[in-house]
Amino acid sequence: MRSLEGKIAVVAGATRGAGRGIAVALGEAGATVYCTGRSSRGSGPSPEYPGRPETIEETAEQVTAAGGRGIARVVDHLDPSAVRGLADALRAEHGHVDLLVNDIWGAEVLKGGPPMWNKPLWEVDLERGLRTLRLAVDTHLITAHALLPLVVARPGGLLVEVTDGTAAYNATHYRISAFYDLSKVAVNRLAWSLGHELKAHGATAVCVTPGWMRSELMLEAFGVAEANWRKALEGRAPPDFALSETPRFVGRGVAALAADPKRARWNQQSVSSAQLAREYGVRDLDGSQPDVWAAMEAKPNATAQGEPVEP
Repeated sequence: MRSLEGKIAVVAGATRGAGRGIAVALGEAGATVYCTGRSSRGSGPSPEYPGRPETIEETAEQVTAAGGRGIARVVDHLDPSAVRGLADALRAEHGHVDLLVNDIWGAEVLKGGPPMWNKPLWEVDLERGLRTLRLAVDTHLITAHALLPLVVARPGGLLVEVTDGTAAYNATHYRISAFYDLSKVAVNRLAWSLGHELKAHGATAVCVTPGWMRSELMLEAFGVAEANWRKALEGRAPPDFALSETPRFVGRGVAALAADPKRARWNQQSVSSAQLAREYGVRDLDGSQPDVWAAMEAKPNATAQGEPVEP
């Protein structure tokens, strides 16, 4: 299915996790995908992920192998001048962007493990908390400010904001800490706000959340690989991990959304990978359509996506 052939996409924060999964799924659909981030073969890993092997070049190669055209660009999305430089290059090369995916995060290590969760604000390290907000919110604002003029350069542009938890779920569930909670709620609201602004320009904004995603860090936390991930259910992982998904699952949902000529009906909405899968009939790599959020809502105290438990 070459539903996005000829389309120009930017996946900001494409080094690993959902960003990589979305970039590769867009490649499956034939898109040209600019994969941005700080972790590069030339400059090494980002400060927040020392020692991690994933790079944007690796992601771009996977996009190309999947059938698209992957292009790696080193960008620090906290640096407005760097993001403006990306925008200038895209304007010169293409004149527009069909799809912008804001998947920038970078605070998975900063948020720490369970011993650091559920503490009152005054017991949380202030610098770590403020850095989390900058990585999760400022980056999205800076990137949108520079790249949305390219998204609205042609009618039909799409902005996808990626967060953890739908607006409905996050409205009634406390998420780890005040800083983490605010980060995830803010991105949902940002998609709503930008959708309000983009509508007048013929563009659409949607917030998308994966379910419990088997990212590189998540698999490592449970001591398994994608090939044997179910072994985690015999040890550290709680039962709901059986409903986990690969990063490609949310990616295929985003690709289907981008290819939908009636995608404007989703404007300002907050949806999960499972909702997109049901709507568009897409499936994960194993043919499943997992929906951990449905299980989470049925069991309010269950562990949320992205939050590995203690051994």
